[in-house]
Amino acid sequence: MATVTMYCTAVCPYCVRAEMLLKQRGVTEIEKIRIDTNPEQRALMMQRTGRRTVPQIYIDDTHVGGYDDLAALDRAGKLMPLLNN
Repeated sequence: MATVTMYCTAVCPYCVRAEMLLKQRGVTEIEKIRIDTNPEQRALMMQRTGRRTVPQIYIDDTHVGGYDDLAALDRAGKLMPLLNN
């Protein structure tokens, strides 16, 4: 299974939904990077992704995007091949 990294905050409903979807697809571990408690990580996330919102999800080195992007990838049947890389 691929490594999943998610930039998130403590009170983000989309972060919770993304985590639920990933767990439904068999992901057992998600490296969570909390940007609400670490401003340096927020700056790094914005530099790395070009986006300001959370979640920002990486599967291995592939930037998936946010929850809507993750859900669209799943609906298109492209999430599982990425996770099983």
